[in-house]
Amino acid sequence: MTTQRISYLMPIIAVALIVSGCATPSQQSSEPSWISEEEMAAQAARQFAEMKASMALITDRDTIDYIACVANAIVQVLESPYGDLAWEMAIFDEDSVNAFAMPGGKIGVMRGILKAAQNQHQLAAVIGHEIAHVTAKHSNERASRSKTTGIGIQVAAVLLGAGNQGATYTAYEALRQGAEFGLLRPFSRNQESEADVIGLEYMARAGFDPRQSVPLWQNMMAQGKEAPAEFLSTHPSGEKRIDALISQWSKTLPMYNQALEEGRDPDCQAP
Repeated sequence: MTTQRISYLMPIIAVALIVSGCATPSQQSSEPSWISEEEMAAQAARQFAEMKASMALITDRDTIDYIACVANAIVQVLESPYGDLAWEMAIFDEDSVNAFAMPGGKIGVMRGILKAAQNQHQLAAVIGHEIAHVTAKHSNERASRSKTTGIGIQVAAVLLGAGNQGATYTAYEALRQGAEFGLLRPFSRNQESEADVIGLEYMARAGFDPRQSVPLWQNMMAQGKEAPAEFLSTHPSGEKRIDALISQWSKTLPMYNQALEEGRDPDCQAP
């Protein structure tokens, strides 16, 4: 595996955020066709450019360095071909409790996720989970089963919401009703469960405590009681999910201990 350092774009001291992308499937019959990694990555790059032109950008260097530190630690334990990618990360100056990863090696984090991810381990659980959706090719599966595309829905929803978390969620839900294939269309429960398992392994191998995934999701549920949280709306939670996370500790805690023994002990300083 080639060790990569995530690059993050910083015109002046601003960083652009990349959000989860999708591809337009070419279908000549009613049967789903597989969307290639190359096509997905190309669509993600186009969406990245649109988001950079449309969204407010983080300017606080401490926040940027903190999130990049966590993401870098996880990327460095990915296996080929994902460990060989030149991953990019960027951050929206948005209050939404949300994070994304895109095919082709893109990671995006909204500033609001720090309300739920209250330390480096919890943030690693979020980022590991999102990267797992990419490495498990869940976006490809979702795109391949769709007949139409909703590219631009998240951009429009955020603009319609004017930065208000609840309004953005409502705008997105309204737009999504009219599109079969939305930019942030929820993954299936099976995909979410798979991303949970893979993401826990990533964070543990990177030297983050997998036990912190439980308070993370408890924080997510608490956030969801106050206002519709986009991240929570697309990632079903609850006691059953927490029990499933705990059931993985017998596997992931040895990974975590081994990472510490091998010197992988991130010290990412929260702002």
